[in-house]
Amino acid sequence: MTSILALDVGERRIGLATCGEARSIATPRGALSRRGRQRDLAALLRIVQEGGIGLIIVGLPISLDGALGPQAQRTLAFCDALQQALQEAGVPARVETWDERYSTVEAERLLRDAGRQPSRDKARLDASAAAVILQSYLDAHRGH
Repeated sequence: MTSILALDVGERRIGLATCGEARSIATPRGALSRRGRQRDLAALLRIVQEGGIGLIIVGLPISLDGALGPQAQRTLAFCDALQQALQEAGVPARVETWDERYSTVEAERLLRDAGRQPSRDKARLDASAAAVILQSYLDAHRGH
């Protein structure tokens, strides 16, 4: 098994979380400030290569009614660009999407429970949301 990287792709930042080969616990790993698609993709390629990442889970912001709105369409386009960049670089990682409904709300609750103010540290919130997305994925795939 390989390590997993989760992304919470936003307009200003990309929240990051990882888990090791045991695939049991998601850990927030900070956030990348968005600097344009090509620079964002290059930064993510470095993280994937240095971290031995084989799977990238990207939170897909599906509407409560199950529709794919404008943000979900942008996220899907980002996923396509990331998969293409990985292939062009010869990196054998694959990109999958995962329903991220309520991930930010859950991340805010977890941070408040830990005595943090989510509104004061957006990068921490984005990383925590990525960890919530990844933990949801891990829990759903446990034993598979």
